[in-house]
Amino acid sequence: MKKYLLLSFIVFSFISTGFAQGNAKMKKKIYRENCQNKLPYRLLKPQYGDKNKNYPLVVFLHGAGERGSDNEAQLIHGVRVFTREEALRKFPCYLIAPQCPKGKRWVEVDWKLAKHKQPEKPSETLFLLKKLIDELETKYKIDTNRIYVVGLSMGGFGVWDLITRYPEKFAAATPVCGGGDESKAEMIKTPVWVFHGALDKLVRPERARNMVAALRKAGKEVKYTEYPTVGHNAWDFAFTEEEYLEWLFSKTK
Repeated sequence: MKKYLLLSFIVFSFISTGFAQGNAKMKKKIYRENCQNKLPYRLLKPQYGDKNKNYPLVVFLHGAGERGSDNEAQLIHGVRVFTREEALRKFPCYLIAPQCPKGKRWVEVDWKLAKHKQPEKPSETLFLLKKLIDELETKYKIDTNRIYVVGLSMGGFGVWDLITRYPEKFAAATPVCGGGDESKAEMIKTPVWVFHGALDKLVRPERARNMVAALRKAGKEVKYTEYPTVGHNAWDFAFTEEEYLEWLFSKTK
């Protein structure tokens, strides 16, 4: 327990000192489908490397507490792993962090359920996100064989929904303390690294365990890391795994 408390303190201190500097590189944008439907998001372009080269795209989905319209809160948790200087140099990429509006969800399901059936259609917000991704592919020099999706809590549900609904789209995925539809595991073609805390009271760890079991039964590529003394904040540990970024950016379709 002391190990995880110490790590939490170190992670918090690290994020606090570098948060503003790293995330300031992410420009505020708004995707508009029409006058009514819009999606605020932050965009980071590759900071280093060859400007004529195509680079991966990372899609980062925040949790429920960061919903809103300020185009700021979605950067509180997790994003820093991609925007710190070392990562910017070693893994240049495009990074988007959309913000789900208050009262909406990436996936319109109850997070506390033991399981759920994937809705027939994507949520309004997830639909806008998919259209945004498609637009960015035409606008920037994105390597379409290396599009990655990462999400925590509510965003973890969004990750599972996206890789199930669009099995050919993503090269790798990281759902942290989320849940998906186990009955659709056969449809998933994306390599997945799943993270969850064993003491999570908001999204029960069985959601991750059962998805992982279903994927393994279907012969899919999946890694699973469960933290025995961690609650809902598994992202504080997932994004400090030494091999995480190496694993993510090594994946290609």
